[in-house]
Amino acid sequence: MGCSVLYWVGLVIIMAAATVAAKSGGSVTYDGRSLIINGKRNILFSGSIHYPRSTPDMWPSLISKAKEGGLQVIQTYVFWNLHEPQPGQYDFSGRNDIVGFIKQIQAQGLYVSLRIGPFIEAEWTYGGLPVWLRDVPGIIYRTDNEPFKNLMQNFTAKIVNLMKSEGLFASQGGPIILSQIENEYKTVEAAFHEQGPPYVRWAAGMAVGLQTGVPWMMCVNGGIWY
Repeated sequence: MGCSVLYWVGLVIIMAAATVAAKSGGSVTYDGRSLIINGKRNILFSGSIHYPRSTPDMWPSLISKAKEGGLQVIQTYVFWNLHEPQPGQYDFSGRNDIVGFIKQIQAQGLYVSLRIGPFIEAEWTYGGLPVWLRDVPGIIYRTDNEPFKNLMQNFTAKIVNLMKSEGLFASQGGPIILSQIENEYKTVEAAFHEQGPPYVRWAAGMAVGLQTGVPWMMCVNGGIWY
């Protein structure tokens, strides 16, 4: 799938060195061995905080506790069903204020891993997919299906463009050093037979084409490279 071109990481486990200080901005690449931030290899402690599972007034304290515990990266899913509850109607207010959440992380000097999905699992209703997708004619989720791919691309681009407009990718001086497309696909790929691999290749090409300036990853089971 051209991993060196795509900056493709399969199951990325971001672990370790508590001595690495997190700073926003700079060049971020992946060479098959590690992330390289501003020309230096980095192994980082990462942990998850899902913004809609708490309230905005809780975010600073949660992030501070994560930092005190030695984390340098906060990862979060992006919750499609919250942000687009009806087709074309978007909500980024209150608990859904993902921009505000990421800026809180940046203010405390940590990096962000943005797991867009948009299928996220995460013990979340419908895996984060909006219920209204069921009414789209001919749609089949998470496979080489044009109705699903079109809507997935629209939402992914919406999120990426929102992040760009706020200057939140590391390539813009922001804290986002990684983005993720899809999630744990290897567990379901066999169910889609020959339509699975083309979908993954499409998802990779679509994501990289959005030109975030930071590496993309996909969480898959059964190996580092997909």
